[in-house]
Amino acid sequence: MSELFDAVDALVASRSPLPPPAERKRLRQAHALTLDEVAAALDVRRATVSGWESGKSEPRPPEREAYARLLGQLAQLYPAPEGTGAPQEDAPAAKTFSGPAPTAQTEPKGGVPKAAAMATPEASSSASSATVGAQAAAPRPARAARPSQTSRRPGAPKAAPARTPAPGGAYAHGPLLVLDADAQRNVTGYGIGGLILDVPAKSLPALVEWTLAEAQLGAERLHGSGKDADPLLVLTEAACERYGLPAALSEAERLAGRLAEGHKVIKQLQRADWQLTKRGLGPWARIYRPAQGGRRQCVQLCIPSWRALDTRAWGHAAQLEPAELARVLGVYAQRVMTPVGSAAVTGLQLMTALNPPTRASQPDADSRRHSEHRPGSLGTQPVDPAPCEATDGHPVLADLPRFHVRGPDEKLLEEAYDWARDLTDAECMQRYLVGIDVNLAFGAAANGAVVGLASPPVHVTRPVFDAAVPGSWLVDLSHVDLSRVKVAKQWRDLDAALLPSPFTPTGERPTGPAWYATPTVAYAVELGYDVAPVEAWLRRESGRFLDGWYKRLRDAYVATMADLGVAEKLSPAEFLEAMDGYKSRDPELGIVVDAVKMTVKGGIGKLQEKARGGGWKPGHAWPALARPTWRPDIRAAVISRARVNMHRKMLCLAAATGRYPVAVLSDCAVYAADGPSPLDVLPYDAGGKTVPGSFRLGVSPGMVKHEGTQSVLWGAEVLEQLADDNRVANLARYIKTGEISSKDTGE
Repeated sequence: MSELFDAVDALVASRSPLPPPAERKRLRQAHALTLDEVAAALDVRRATVSGWESGKSEPRPPEREAYARLLGQLAQLYPAPEGTGAPQEDAPAAKTFSGPAPTAQTEPKGGVPKAAAMATPEASSSASSATVGAQAAAPRPARAARPSQTSRRPGAPKAAPARTPAPGGAYAHGPLLVLDADAQRNVTGYGIGGLILDVPAKSLPALVEWTLAEAQLGAERLHGSGKDADPLLVLTEAACERYGLPAALSEAERLAGRLAEGHKVIKQLQRADWQLTKRGLGPWARIYRPAQGGRRQCVQLCIPSWRALDTRAWGHAAQLEPAELARVLGVYAQRVMTPVGSAAVTGLQLMTALNPPTRASQPDADSRRHSEHRPGSLGTQPVDPAPCEATDGHPVLADLPRFHVRGPDEKLLEEAYDWARDLTDAECMQRYLVGIDVNLAFGAAANGAVVGLASPPVHVTRPVFDAAVPGSWLVDLSHVDLSRVKVAKQWRDLDAALLPSPFTPTGERPTGPAWYATPTVAYAVELGYDVAPVEAWLRRESGRFLDGWYKRLRDAYVATMADLGVAEKLSPAEFLEAMDGYKSRDPELGIVVDAVKMTVKGGIGKLQEKARGGGWKPGHAWPALARPTWRPDIRAAVISRARVNMHRKMLCLAAATGRYPVAVLSDCAVYAADGPSPLDVLPYDAGGKTVPGSFRLGVSPGMVKHEGTQSVLWGAEVLEQLADDNRVANLARYIKTGEISSKDTGE
């Protein structure tokens, strides 16, 4: 009889009722449990639990009964919000749902749905931009009187008490808060979607504790093998003073980039067992305790009054009201990632967040998992560059004589264009100079770029060129004659004197062997010429490491531009009209657009961060070299592709129309024209089509926008005013505003 009872118990356990997949995830997040922790408790794989929460699979005995028990206990602690209900999946009244679980949480009363990036890590790079679109386009928050509730959004009648889980899960309040203090020293936190929180903490250590225990701040990982984003607190000047920090750094502190180690607030943190990273308590600080049980305990600080928000990327963001600043940083955090420093630092970190270096291994003989190298990533260890790829002063060049200047046959020099020429007589007879600018040029170049991964380069002599192998090649390209080249696989005759060389950033024709990245040499072959490399440093392990990074930033840029009224697939005339004054429609979103641009440009630049600080000596390592992401070869490949892409477009336009650029600066080209519009430069037909392979007007990365128009008379005056014996002044540097004193932002 006991065997029959056991069989009955097993049958009951095999049908243990479970809540729907979305509710399973809500309960886990409400208790701040990770997928790894649940998987370890049930002795299953992390992916298995993820499948249960997404509805892709269902637990089977014996794990089903234990899983049902876990969820039952959590449901008692965290009841479903009123009106949302949590029907049992196997209850008779429940409707069968055969598709995947929705990627966004149920919208709380008076609130906004949680970003898709916080719901489905694997799909977040494409989903989050769409999810926050309506939120970003909403009217800007107004400065409100001090609230009385603990947590609410505009229109919400009452907030839940502290520690009550919200429908958004562990990160219900979004990735960040901007903290401000009033005259009574009461602190208010402003979050995304108009969220307002009372902040009870009276000291910085207490603020960190409250953030991790009660604030429900953070963002889910962008990749299944990555890490969740730490919560970010942005402190206004008033909040700094409330927590014992100076409103501004002294000159000595600013030069050091941090507060002195003996500052009272740092001592408070130390007494509470909190630690600071090596960069200390500066404009961007990280306060942490060592991870316990796989759970991170870390809070980021951003202090705008300490110059945390560089004006080149963030414009006037530091002068915004707290609610407005929360909106700007919140949209950026949801569409790109939670900022971790400057736009350049964030751009570099985004590469790792989207392409983590490690993953969990398959279970070993003891059913334990270990961290292992993740294929397609850059790994966890830095890789020395080839000697030709190393920047001056790098340890691999320590044997070179002091003050030795490397020439093109010793040093890879892949940089953006800075080329200009004098106007021809025919161009002087035209009325205007029109500048066109490529959108996210470096981002577009990163898309599809095959680069070396975690293995070091291999030296090869007399190699056969292979365009599919990333690396650096010593080859003579001086025989490539631009007066006769292949354009779209057809030989064409051009005026080579009016075009820059595609092989050098100055546009000058090479005079002998030099080092080039693979895309540059491949372009010489595309133009119809044979190449014979003398030697090469090649990377056999390769992949499209930057594709996800590009897609994330591309989606962020396009979505924000759409919120500003500049959509994709507009006709050329409609696009130019939409671009006219687009930032004035919502200046805060205009800041986000500029920050995304600088994230692209700065992230690529950070791949070759140079030595900084007075203590460094040539031949010795500097801190950046310890990063797996210090990869000058990847930077060179991207810049090479960007310059080649620019030249290809100019070549196609010249072959089709006889129109040549007057100046090129990075991603901006200037042409003489009879009219002031880009439509007077680019030959669009009645059907909206232009020269194949040339410039196209539009908002997408790789397409172009109007940079600026000046008169030819203005151009002639600038050339005369800035005349130099060695080079012609670059009109692309001043075409936007016409002011010679204006700074070149590269945009």
